[in-house]
Amino acid sequence: MITCPHCSHPNPVTAERCSACLKRLPVLTCCHNCGAAAEVSGRFCGQCGFNLRMVRDLPNAFPLSAQAFIPVLSDDGGAAAMPTLNLAAPPGDRFSFKPLAPPKRAELLHVQTQTLLKLPIRSVIHLGKPNDRVPPDVDISGFPNTEIVSRVHAALRVEGEAYYVEDMGSANGTYINGLPLNVGAKHHLAPGDRISLGKGDKVTFIFQPPS
Repeated sequence: MITCPHCSHPNPVTAERCSACLKRLPVLTCCHNCGAAAEVSGRFCGQCGFNLRMVRDLPNAFPLSAQAFIPVLSDDGGAAAMPTLNLAAPPGDRFSFKPLAPPKRAELLHVQTQTLLKLPIRSVIHLGKPNDRVPPDVDISGFPNTEIVSRVHAALRVEGEAYYVEDMGSANGTYINGLPLNVGAKHHLAPGDRISLGKGDKVTFIFQPPS
């Protein structure tokens, strides 16, 4: 299933355009680490955080120098066109590879229980409770007082290094630092912003950007 990044409508994996808003859907591939579906243009797998660009850039990670090759001799003693790797060359001349650091992830601190949640790395992160329409990326059904939280309550949208929060038409609303967030409006999150799902400040999270 492909969730439309524009309207959050679920679509079959073979669909090229969203059946609800008709906008083009992202092209998917498989994560080389866990096998989960991932956007071809994405940087990291939304399930395991694997760096997808490392696989795409793998040929550039092993630059071979001309000194690392010797010609193959043909039957008549001449040099053939196909080179082979000179294993006697110094290791530094064969290839260089720098391990990549794990991606940094934003976090939500649940105020009532002081539980720290690491957010998955993806462009749209849904907050809510299990449902058949838009399954949550962050399931908060196990926290206290979540009866006031809708199953499809809010979404965090990632644009570059910026994080935005949007209410998804919840029954009891989403509040940012005590102020209600209009349905469809996006709030640019700053470090320490207080996100309350529902009225009464009973289910509250503090936003912490990647550090």
